[in-house]
Amino acid sequence: MKWSNYFIPTQKEAPKEAETISHKLMIRAGLIDKLSAGVYTYLPLGLKVLRKVENIVREEMNNSGAVELLMPSLQPASLWKETKRFDKMGKDMITFIDRHNREMIFGPTHEEVITDIVRKYVKSWKQLPIILYQIQTKFRDEIRPRFGVIRAREFLMKDAYSFDINEKGLDNSYNLMKETYKKIFSRCGLKFKIQEADSGVIGGKFSEEFVAEGECNELEVGHIFKLGTEYSLSMKAYFVDKYGKESPIYMGCYGIGVSRIIAAIIEGNYDKNGIIWPLSVSPFEVVIIPINMSDYEIKNISEKIYKDLIENGIDVILDDREESAGFKFKDADLCGFPYQVVIGKKIKEKKVEIKARSTNKTEDINFEKVTDYIKDILREEKK
Repeated sequence: MKWSNYFIPTQKEAPKEAETISHKLMIRAGLIDKLSAGVYTYLPLGLKVLRKVENIVREEMNNSGAVELLMPSLQPASLWKETKRFDKMGKDMITFIDRHNREMIFGPTHEEVITDIVRKYVKSWKQLPIILYQIQTKFRDEIRPRFGVIRAREFLMKDAYSFDINEKGLDNSYNLMKETYKKIFSRCGLKFKIQEADSGVIGGKFSEEFVAEGECNELEVGHIFKLGTEYSLSMKAYFVDKYGKESPIYMGCYGIGVSRIIAAIIEGNYDKNGIIWPLSVSPFEVVIIPINMSDYEIKNISEKIYKDLIENGIDVILDDREESAGFKFKDADLCGFPYQVVIGKKIKEKKVEIKARSTNKTEDINFEKVTDYIKDILREEKK
């Protein structure tokens, strides 16, 4: 990708209402745009990060044996009245009456919907255990949306649900998801702790939350619950065991704030100049910065390195704008790309400068060896 063809509306200053460092930097680096209170557009750079986080979540969930599906955002209120959660959620629920006079909900979570699916199709112990999950937009009418995407009214979430024949099976599924979450957050570059938590309106007898370290203390990025038979009893989700006896299914649910992870990563990875992305989620792995695009030699070598990196599967952006070197450096630091390849006066010596964003250390490399050098350091970092 070339910067001149992309859309990265960086800003010198953050809006006054931005309170947290992640909110400020997501606005300044052109990751998001505020449409209304608690509602944000993910601009191209932000969407790239969101998709990389989403892919990590999906890969680890699939590796655990969980099966992906996609449920509707629109839900009938009647399902929530079966579990008596309709009143518990209160004004956080976004509801409306459709043209047929049916009360509908924009889903804040999907326990009722998934239980309805399982009670229709799972009848025998032979079909259990199973873990189903989705990555989908959720809606909650926050009384005071704030902190950017941390407390938004519309957000992307991964929600999973386990179904087992007994409590021992539930414990196994719960522990499997707990270990999976550790892998997900570690791959995203998060430092986190696990602590016992209040189950709130989700319910169940026990839950734990994953809390990311950063300027926003107690930033919850994941929450796992042992629901037991609370939903299966109220919604009559039963199975027939090997002895022919009908029993309620034991359930667990497991949520990850996919969009919130982005804010959590930034809260733990930044300096005075901007974001410092972990390689695994950075929108681009490398930015090429030609000092002067009107210089034929600089432009030619920049284009060659750019092409070579693309051919070697490296996610790279070329800053081909007709801007000053200082302007380009500031944008590169602000946007936080892990490696910068600076092509300038040293080209007379057949050298370019490579800077690591996380350490600000630089190294001069023969321009013909740049691709191999980048490949090696990325390979090492991805181990």
